[in-house]
Amino acid sequence: MEKRKRPRTCVGCGEENPRKAMCRLVRSPEGRVCYDPTGKMPGRGAYLCEDPSCILRAKKKKALSRALRVDVDPKVYEELLERFAAKECTSESSRD
Repeated sequence: MEKRKRPRTCVGCGEENPRKAMCRLVRSPEGRVCYDPTGKMPGRGAYLCEDPSCILRAKKKKALSRALRVDVDPKVYEELLERFAAKECTSESSRD
């Protein structure tokens, strides 16, 4: 029996995408919010597109805080923006 692959919804823009195309943030049982590159960390998770505009939109709407049911530190958003801005730079340079 094949496992069903459900799309995940971005808390920033509301688009559905496959899990591999999104970044997962998790609230650990201790209440700490962090990026989960494996997608397997224990705790409550929320998904964001790997797009800086979605990260900024989620911050403005406080959507990540609502999804994870905890106040998200602004440093988390800054780290995500740095991570995906660097990723965009490397993908653009490989296209040239």
